[in-house]
Amino acid sequence: MPAENRPSESGNRPSESEAQRVEPENQPLNRRILSLAVPSLGSLLAEPLMVIADSAMIGHVGTTELAGLTVGSSVNVFLVGICIFLVYTTTAVASRQLGAGDRHGAVKTGVDGAWLGLLVGVVLAVVLWVGALPIVSLFGASAAVNVQGAAYLRAAAPSMLGMMLVLAGTGAMRGVLDAKTPLVISVTGAIANVAFNAAFIYGFNLGVTGAGIGTSIAGIGMGAAFALKIMFGARRAKVALHPEFRAIFTALAGGVPLMIRTLTMQIVILGTLWVAASQGEVAIAGRQIAANTWTLGANLHDSLAIAVQALIGFELGRADRQAVRDLIRRVTLWGLGLGVVLGLSIAALASLWPRIFSSDPEVLAAAALALLVSAFFQPLAGVVFVFDGVLIGANDTWYLALAGLINLGVYIPALVLVWRFAPGGILGLAWLWGCYCGVFFLARLATLSWRIRQDRWMKLDFAKTGEIR
Repeated sequence: MPAENRPSESGNRPSESEAQRVEPENQPLNRRILSLAVPSLGSLLAEPLMVIADSAMIGHVGTTELAGLTVGSSVNVFLVGICIFLVYTTTAVASRQLGAGDRHGAVKTGVDGAWLGLLVGVVLAVVLWVGALPIVSLFGASAAVNVQGAAYLRAAAPSMLGMMLVLAGTGAMRGVLDAKTPLVISVTGAIANVAFNAAFIYGFNLGVTGAGIGTSIAGIGMGAAFALKIMFGARRAKVALHPEFRAIFTALAGGVPLMIRTLTMQIVILGTLWVAASQGEVAIAGRQIAANTWTLGANLHDSLAIAVQALIGFELGRADRQAVRDLIRRVTLWGLGLGVVLGLSIAALASLWPRIFSSDPEVLAAAALALLVSAFFQPLAGVVFVFDGVLIGANDTWYLALAGLINLGVYIPALVLVWRFAPGGILGLAWLWGCYCGVFFLARLATLSWRIRQDRWMKLDFAKTGEIR
């Protein structure tokens, strides 16, 4: 039975959970999308802006230092990416619980997710602190670059404690359709990170180590803010704060397919970095500028995907198949339009934007050409991110894992061909970046669109049973 036709358990007066459920569905669809996408955009932009600030500061210290930061920060990004299931799983489960009228369960999902994030953060911080140099050495860069990368990674290791809480907290807030809290915390943390980094990089003359220290302080502060927000929300909802380890390990097990899916994506990113490293310091530095810009655009696309995740979960909780299809059509057009706007903007700034990061003429030329490649593929990326958000919101995680493996199988042979036959110098990075933006994202589009055309991923039985099957 659709949500609007279900009788209230308390008579004619709707319960608090029903009021929470009805309010979003009465808003026009575009407004519902924007109410989640715009605040999510701010919180998503915080992290890439932090990396951009680090890169801009270190880039003017030296090319070797920028290359070291690229390697070290890529390891951090890899680990955070692997743990993105802390966001996605929590958002998908909590939003369905909210749509089905179980606000208490949605809040409790966030609490358990925070405990899981804390445990994962402790493990990762220890691993990075102990193994910094061996880890960065895997990329095959020069000894000088490895020293800089290890210095950053070791100094930034404590940030894992905070970042895992940030991921869990973001999922908890999005799951109850609260996109404003992550915005406030993330933007505040990004601003603080810039200030800390400027002080440690230049004020104390610590170079890449200073960038890592600033990242750690900002990350821990953001994590603490999310933890406090979850605690206060749990008390208001009368939800126990103690960890329920069965739920925690269930969430961890449920995150396995998302970890597989994310691992395939991170292998793609690290493989691309490995080929750039084989092309020399100029390619590594140019790739960092292109990657930072791509990530900035990706987060703009992801703001729509996040809105889709929450709204898809909500509509599936209501068992409204037609609303799900209407939502997909609408956000696909939004994603395509945003991609066109971003592509034109990046192309217009391709010759100017790299100057923020470096003054090396070769680096500037390589980065500018790679940015033109990025601009061309932005519309494709817009649709891919929206489709990804649809299936994540539906918690169709095992298919996403399978699709990730298929996409990896398509991309790796193409990457090997680039590594083997691409021309050297500035053109080599353009070939490499075209392989990433073109081949990989076309593979993602094919696997995602094939699944979305079907109905099996909707799992509408959740609305009756309360369980995702």
